[in-house]
Amino acid sequence: MKRIALLPAGSVSHEAVEYLLGAEPVELIHYKVISDVFMAVVKGEADYAVIPIENTIEGSVSLHMDWLVNEVDIPMRAEWVYPSLQNLVGRREEFVEENGEVDFSKIVKVLSHPVAIAQCRNFIAEHLPHTELENASSTAEGAARAAANPGSGWAAFSTKLGAERYGLDILAERVTDHDNNYTRFVLIGHTPLQVKQASEGEKTSMQVILPEDYAGALHQVLSAFAWRRLNLSRIESRPTKKKLGNYYFYIDVLESGDALLLQAAIQEIEALGCQVRLLGSYPCFAYENASSKV
Repeated sequence: MKRIALLPAGSVSHEAVEYLLGAEPVELIHYKVISDVFMAVVKGEADYAVIPIENTIEGSVSLHMDWLVNEVDIPMRAEWVYPSLQNLVGRREEFVEENGEVDFSKIVKVLSHPVAIAQCRNFIAEHLPHTELENASSTAEGAARAAANPGSGWAAFSTKLGAERYGLDILAERVTDHDNNYTRFVLIGHTPLQVKQASEGEKTSMQVILPEDYAGALHQVLSAFAWRRLNLSRIESRPTKKKLGNYYFYIDVLESGDALLLQAAIQEIEALGCQVRLLGSYPCFAYENASSKV
């Protein structure tokens, strides 16, 4: 049975991997922080890890991207999209009036992952302007800490799965600022993993480091893809962490890694003096019929 490392039970990562793998016979191993999720594969404690890397509202999860590129050398094996719809959760008896309405003024603290908090700014401004906001390592940890402190006036932004797991009630549903809030996840591991769902295509991710003092190098790199009609779905610059002002480019190409045109483009880019490192070539899975499944 394959072992999969991920963030705590009840997190969006937990919901997302259950959606992707369904009834697949896998063992889920939960860790409190994302560094431990990565290191579980490095140490051999797990065969794969589930990593959230991009969000519709907040963009790239920079810490996770830096781990993928700078800290570990583990290929991406699959990518999929899953909705990140947060709920305000807590113990109903603490906050609900006799008329059944939630008295938000009784909530003194809300805990959650900083990305989830940022996704709920409009709700916070309208209903919780007085409330202390405290970061947790995941939405699930926020729910767990709120559950562990009954009578404290603590609540959390969390998933429905997180609320169920820690015995909390839904105080307000779908409190994210946008209904089209999705997170992109990648599955990393040393060997391919078969997924029964039909993919919507292949993608190849790479790191490109430009040569120093080469005017127009980025233009040349992009041209190598453009004239071959290779579609880039993402290009992002990140610091190399080696020298101030030095950046690499993270590039996603909507093409399989063994495609001849992509291989030729990489050869052309390397001929310019660029360093190219392939981070993975993998199938991509969409979230179908999102409105009916949430």
